[in-house]
Amino acid sequence: MYDLAVIGAGPYGLSVAAHAAAAGLDLRVFGRVMASWRDHMPEGMFLKSEPWSSNLSHPGGAHTLAEYAAGRGFEAAHGRPVPITEFTGYGDWFARRAVPPVDERSVVHLAPEADGFRLRTEDGEETRARTVVLAVGLTPFRRLPGPLAGLPAELLTHSCDHRDLGRFAGTDVTVVGAGQAALETAVLLAEGGARPRLVARTRRLRWNTLPAPLERPLLRALRTPHSGLGTGWSTWVWAELPGAVRLLPARARRRHADPALGPAGAWWLRERYEGRVPELLGHVLRGSRVRADGRVRLDLRGPDGNATAVDTGHVVAATGFTPDLARLGLLDDALGRVLRLQPGTGAPELSGAFESSHPGLFFAGLLSAPAFGPAMRFVHGASYTAPRLVAGVRRRLRGTPAVPRLPHPSPAPPGSGEAAVGRRG
Repeated sequence: MYDLAVIGAGPYGLSVAAHAAAAGLDLRVFGRVMASWRDHMPEGMFLKSEPWSSNLSHPGGAHTLAEYAAGRGFEAAHGRPVPITEFTGYGDWFARRAVPPVDERSVVHLAPEADGFRLRTEDGEETRARTVVLAVGLTPFRRLPGPLAGLPAELLTHSCDHRDLGRFAGTDVTVVGAGQAALETAVLLAEGGARPRLVARTRRLRWNTLPAPLERPLLRALRTPHSGLGTGWSTWVWAELPGAVRLLPARARRRHADPALGPAGAWWLRERYEGRVPELLGHVLRGSRVRADGRVRLDLRGPDGNATAVDTGHVVAATGFTPDLARLGLLDDALGRVLRLQPGTGAPELSGAFESSHPGLFFAGLLSAPAFGPAMRFVHGASYTAPRLVAGVRRRLRGTPAVPRLPHPSPAPPGSGEAAVGRRG
C-alpha cells in the first residue's frame, strides 16, 4: 500500500508529487505528463503568465523554468512570453528530475476502503493507497453555454478540444468568449487561413498592459506591487493569500473572489488581434440550430436589445471551465455521497490543507478554486498548494494505522493512457 497516490500529472500533480517525494513518502503518480497542455492547447499558443510565476513547485525552489530555459538556449525573462511547447517540455524535464516514474495509465475508479483507497486503472489493475490527491486539470470541466448545447460535436467544440487549428483553413468560425483563450484562438485561426469572428457578451474587450519592470522605485512598487498574477494590491491578495481567501464567508468569496482576475487578453496579443478579427461585442447568445445546408445559425440579442442572427461553419466555445465534482466519473458512489460541497458550488469543501470531508482525500487545482480563490486557476497557485497539501497528507498519515505494504505493481509503458481521468468502468 502506498502512502500517497496522485491522480494527474500536470503542474499541480507534479508539484505535489515533488514535495511528497522530497518528504520521503512512498507515492505513485498517475496520468500522462502535461497532457492538457500537450494535447488540448493549439500549436502557436503562449503562456499568459510571466515566466517567473510559472514555475512548478519544488522544495527549496529547485528546477525552475528559467533553469530549464537556460539549458534549451532561450531566455525565460520578465515580459517575454513563453511558448506552450516549451512549457510542456519544462513539465517533462521537471518530472524526470523531481518525481518518481509516472504511470501514464488513466485511473477510472476511485473507491474508499477502511484503511485508505482503492484505485483501478483503465486496464483493470488495482492499486491501494492511504491517501489520494486529485489534481485532474481543466479538461473534465469544460463549460458549454446552454444555448449551444444542442449542436452536434462536428459543429461545436470547446477551445481546449484543439491541438491543430489547421483543419479550419478556409472555414468561417465563430469563437464565443472574451478571455485569453477566445482571443488567442481567434488570432491563430486567422493566421492559419480561417475566417474567424468573435462573439462576446461584454461591450468592451479588456487587455492587460505591458508588465511593469521588476526593478522599480520603492514608492511605485508599494503602490502597485508585483504578484504572480499581475500588479496591484487586489491582485496581490488573490495571488499570494489564498489561505485568507478561504477564510472569507462563502457568500463573500462568491461575490468577490469568483469574478476576480476575469477575462482579459495578454498585452502581446493585442496587435495581432485588432484589425484582423471581426467582432460582435455586447451580443448575448439566445439559441442555436443546424440549418438545412449544414451550417450553424446563432440567434443573438444585440446591445440595443434587438434580435439578430449569425450563420457560421463552426462554433468554438472559449467559455472556460466549471469546477464540479459531478463531472468526475471516476469517483465511487460511496465517495460522491459523503463529500461536502462548498456552498453554492459543485466543488468540494476543503480544509486549509486541501483535504476534503472524506479523510485522506485531497484536491488540487481548479476544484480548489471555489475555496481558495482565483490563484488556483493558474500555474502560480501550485506554489501555494503543494507544500501545504503535502504537510496535510503527512499529518493524516501519522493518524493512520500501520498496514503491511503490498508489492508495487510495475508502471505501465509510456503512452498507454491518454489522460489521468477516465469515465467509471
